Amino acid sequence: MRRATALPELRSFLRSVVGRMTITSLVVAARGVWTVRERSVVRRMLRGLAQRVEVISDVEAALLGALDGRPGILVLAGTGSIVLGRDDQGRVARTGGLGPLIGDEGSAFWLGREWLRLTPKVAGIARALARRPDAVARIAAFAPLVLSRARRGDPRARAIAAAGQEHLAALAGGVVRTLQLPSPVRVSWSGSVAGNDWYRAGLRRALAHRFACRWQAPVTDAALAAARLASRLAHPRAAGGQRGERRRSPRSGK
Repeated sequence: MRRATALPELRSFLRSVVGRMTITSLVVAARGVWTVRERSVVRRMLRGLAQRVEVISDVEAALLGALDGRPGILVLAGTGSIVLGRDDQGRVARTGGLGPLIGDEGSAFWLGREWLRLTPKVAGIARALARRPDAVARIAAFAPLVLSRARRGDPRARAIAAAGQEHLAALAGGVVRTLQLPSPVRVSWSGSVAGNDWYRAGLRRALAHRFACRWQAPVTDAALAAARLASRLAHPRAAGGQRGERRRSPRSGK
């Protein structure tokens, strides 16, 4: 298996995969692609590879896969964090996703950073990590430790986890208000931190204080969701009124 690791490599990668085949529809789910301009840049980069090229963000693909195209919200908390939602008209809104310098509340990085910040005896480790080029990944790697200690009752770790859950719940509430999603709101999750059963249970309690939820395990992953969208775009008549076909550019819920 070969993998394209960055957008500039994508055209040559896909050309080597498809060869001379005629591709009707191509869906690219790329990281950090949100605006009309960003999508247009990627489409131009891939011009000629398919009759129709659709560009969405990787989080949109995760939302489509998790909820199978139904309206609701996706709480994604891995190294970073973001909440994305869509209503039954195809409108999309997001909160978070601003990166470690500004946001990523409740994420692995945030949990690790708070642990290092609030634990005096690891100050030397924290200073050393802050100077590393891979600081974000290194700090995020502390999240399993924080959650493990929180689960065992460590007061500091529990306080950090609870604050992270409240931050994520606040982000989710922003999306629900922006889209005016009806109650109960369908909620799914993605990412290593949101995938932690103990952490997610606390997140469920935090969300329940804000709005009624109907939790749903992810139906499928982002890659398969993108492939299914490509199939629907290639055969619109056969797809008919299938879920997930209508989509608009995301709006910020902040």
